[in-house]
Amino acid sequence: MTISEVSKQCDISPDTLRYYEKEGLLSNVSRTPGGIRNYTQQDCVQIAFIKCMRSAGLSIEILRKYFELFKRGKRTLKARRDLLVTERKALQARLTEMQETLKRLDYKISVYDKAIASKDKELKF
Repeated sequence: MTISEVSKQCDISPDTLRYYEKEGLLSNVSRTPGGIRNYTQQDCVQIAFIKCMRSAGLSIEILRKYFELFKRGKRTLKARRDLLVTERKALQARLTEMQETLKRLDYKISVYDKAIASKDKELKF
């Protein structure tokens, strides 16, 4: 598949795909004889993984480290797991913080709702 096709299928910009390749997250993307990138289905699976991990907050550096470990095979299973556990803990902390922020926003919105309702009552009488 061309970069344009993969971009549409994976909902990711061609520039981002090139960036991921430059950063070593997408390695060995094959090329046509004319030099055009020719993505495989396995590349698309890897792109989906990268998108998922990026949305979870993993940095390019952490992903690069993960893929370096992955390339070394089964002997790095524990190291890969440990890396993901660490990142999961960081994500959980961010989620907890976001839930607290959401509670504060909900409270503030309810204060405004009450003030608006009170003002509406005053206007009706």
